[in-house]
Amino acid sequence: MTDEAGFEARKIIRAARAATLATQLEGQPFASLVTPACGPDLAPLLWISTLSAHTRQLMRQPRCALLFTGPAQDANPQTAPRVTLTGIAEQIEDPKLKARWLARHPYAAIYADFGDFALWKVKPGEALLVGGFARAKRLRLAELLPDPAAVEAVAAAEAEILQHVNDDHADAVAAIAQGLLGGGSGAWRLTTADVDGLDFALGETVLRLDFTAPVDGPEGIRKELIRAARLGRASNAASQ
Repeated sequence: MTDEAGFEARKIIRAARAATLATQLEGQPFASLVTPACGPDLAPLLWISTLSAHTRQLMRQPRCALLFTGPAQDANPQTAPRVTLTGIAEQIEDPKLKARWLARHPYAAIYADFGDFALWKVKPGEALLVGGFARAKRLRLAELLPDPAAVEAVAAAEAEILQHVNDDHADAVAAIAQGLLGGGSGAWRLTTADVDGLDFALGETVLRLDFTAPVDGPEGIRKELIRAARLGRASNAASQ
């Protein structure tokens, strides 16, 4: 059950295009909207400006929290799955992680090099998963984070996986993005891979494919891609 809850929480965090960031200044809480991405190890990444109050507050007090929310199941907003994640924020310089953030938010390329912006990483603490109305579970860090060995194995192979899939299996990428994830027609590309899923992009549109279970390396990703492509092709065939 713990592994399932951790995987459920990670899927919500990794899929979020926006989140609520809670900071504080001299004991006064402050909440703002941010646009996160995740490192391979799940650590949230933020591309934020010193012109923003939350950035200045993090500089003084790096303790923070993030609220990630999925879509509600019905008209009641409390049916939406969500994760509150506590952590410690720090400003970093890492071109690979910046590229990963931009892969989730390609529209931000126009201000990606502004001098007042910088990359921040949030080192996760504990989490609270609310799977829906009255379904709450606290997760210790060990219960939340993916297996470090699996994270390392996928990260080491990611560049090769992306190049191979995009160069040699464009038809499978299109089948997944269009048939399974509901994207429009076009030259979709696989842009990131992690132990929990994959991101596909077309222009400024990014779609997330969740795996059926966490993978432990490239072979697991291959199997998930084959499964997803099969489902995507079947969906496309049924709609014709």
